[in-house]
Amino acid sequence: MYKEKYYDILAEKFNSKDTIISEIINLEAILNLPKGTEFFISDIHGEFDGFNHILKTGAGNIRDKISLRFGGQLTEKEQSDLAFLVAYPDFFISKRTEKLSLTEKNDWYYQQIYHSIELIKYCATKYSQSKLRKALPEKYAYIIEELINVNPEQRNKEEYYEKIINKIIELDQAHDLLIELSMIVQKLVIDHIHIVGDVYDRGYSADEVMACLMRLPSVDVQWGNHDLLWMAGYSGSKACLMTLLRIATRYGYLFSLEEAYGLNLRPLFLFSEKYYQPIHDFEPKNTAIEKQRDILSQVHQALAIIQFKLEGQIIQRRPEFEMSDRLLLDKINFDTQTITLNGKEYDLLHQCFQTVDPQNPYELTAEEEYIVSTLLHSFQKSEKLQREINFLYDSGHMYLIYNRNLLFHGCIPLDEEGQFQKVSIGNKTYAGKELLDILEHHIRKPYENITCTDDFSTDLMWYSWCGKYSPLFGKSQMTTFERYFIEDKKTHVENKNPYYTLREKEETCCYILNEFGLNTPESAIINGHTPIKVRQGESPIKAGGKLLVIDGGMSAAYQKTTGIAGYTLLNNSYGFQIVTHQPFSSIEEAYQTKFDTMSLKKMIDSNLPRKKISDTTIGDKLSRQIEDLNYLLKYVKFKEKN
Repeated sequence: MYKEKYYDILAEKFNSKDTIISEIINLEAILNLPKGTEFFISDIHGEFDGFNHILKTGAGNIRDKISLRFGGQLTEKEQSDLAFLVAYPDFFISKRTEKLSLTEKNDWYYQQIYHSIELIKYCATKYSQSKLRKALPEKYAYIIEELINVNPEQRNKEEYYEKIINKIIELDQAHDLLIELSMIVQKLVIDHIHIVGDVYDRGYSADEVMACLMRLPSVDVQWGNHDLLWMAGYSGSKACLMTLLRIATRYGYLFSLEEAYGLNLRPLFLFSEKYYQPIHDFEPKNTAIEKQRDILSQVHQALAIIQFKLEGQIIQRRPEFEMSDRLLLDKINFDTQTITLNGKEYDLLHQCFQTVDPQNPYELTAEEEYIVSTLLHSFQKSEKLQREINFLYDSGHMYLIYNRNLLFHGCIPLDEEGQFQKVSIGNKTYAGKELLDILEHHIRKPYENITCTDDFSTDLMWYSWCGKYSPLFGKSQMTTFERYFIEDKKTHVENKNPYYTLREKEETCCYILNEFGLNTPESAIINGHTPIKVRQGESPIKAGGKLLVIDGGMSAAYQKTTGIAGYTLLNNSYGFQIVTHQPFSSIEEAYQTKFDTMSLKKMIDSNLPRKKISDTTIGDKLSRQIEDLNYLLKYVKFKEKN
């Protein structure tokens, strides 16, 4: 009955044999087009300029397309100029035309429009006409279609082609048209983007990154631990909210959050000035901040203490999390300003426990309760933040199976023997894929009703941020308290889950892939979260190519460790390529270097058959549609007979 209703509904759209046949032919043709280029990027951490540069240049892909289309026709300098025009059209046009005469300017515009159209035609060869049409701006769609479909070298069309471009220049539309043509090229070189976790924290401009992502036509997100922190804070986890604000203060972008999201920080600042004194070690890590370092130091202390109290409350009400070793405030001797851990006494580096009641160390004061409730209300009422969190929930998951590959941010928790770690949640034990599925279920629950706070699901979101067996964290403990207050670095150690050692083995990766139903030889795991120490010779390609780790330190905070400024993984019809990026400082510097030293591309796969759309996840969907249409064709014929 339901199947019959489905085909009745489908028949309303395809209401004749001719329309059904036409659609089948169209879909079959699409299946035989080359696979589009996927981009995989992880651990952006608010670094908008670097991320934006990668998108605008297609991680060097645009320069490659120009070389393939114009090699032997344009000089290397002309090819570099065209690549820069595509990436930063407004900047480049202004630079190149400011000293040209009117005639020279018009000639330059003509050449750039011609080259841009030819580049679009070359990039569009792997797309259907309908998909190309969707990439065209409404304002110039008709003109661009005409220019794309006309061959200017045909004698009877040459004058027509020239007339169109010359009229555009005459009407002073060349500048705007070139910008639109550049945007089309940028869209065509990236078919789909995967963000493998961690848009937020560390950098100043996560809101700009999110705005950019929300404009992209085809994107998905695998939640990272820092993304989850924001999702949890918005969904009602007070501990997570205090943590993300503490991190913002530590890295010096708290005022940026205030401005970007309209947060009400005044009560927090007044409270911090009242109870805390400036301490140098609590000043922002960002040395560029000169003013207000003292007050930020005070705010930093206030947020840290509130965070430790709220975390203690979660640990006490959730003994099943098995995190009692992280209850530290009650281990402090406030008379001697020492703390006893594992039978050993340590001096505390700082004395900022003014609001901690030794008898009830995890209880918030009335003023702290007010601060937390004010901040939570302000956070949840930010319309901009609401849009961002909506996007993360709509486009995001704990993991993704796409084109026979498995994408996740952190790890699949394993025990020392390499078996899936069993984790108790509620009254049931989960491991492997089931663990990620149940966590995603709980991550989505509070979002449905954000008026709820500190329930089991929001507590489980906090556990996913810092818990021992969290797939997003992947370490034995988060030693934030020790790093602030204890000098002995042995107490700072955070042991990684065995996954991070065992993932070097091909059999471990195959074991994980098999858990997710991926048994094909070409399947791979794509991972973020752990910065690759390129400076020390570490490779992002592991387990014989079964695992690709693409955290290369896009965030400036990690670049001393990695020695680079991030990776982009590309997967086109010929296979995987990994691109290594150097730090991006400014458009002006990029203009001077023409990107020559900004990226290095390495082919991972070679000598593989070229993939078509039929070999992809989208191809699977189209094949099912073709099956339905073939059935509908028989169904329509059957109804006509009867």
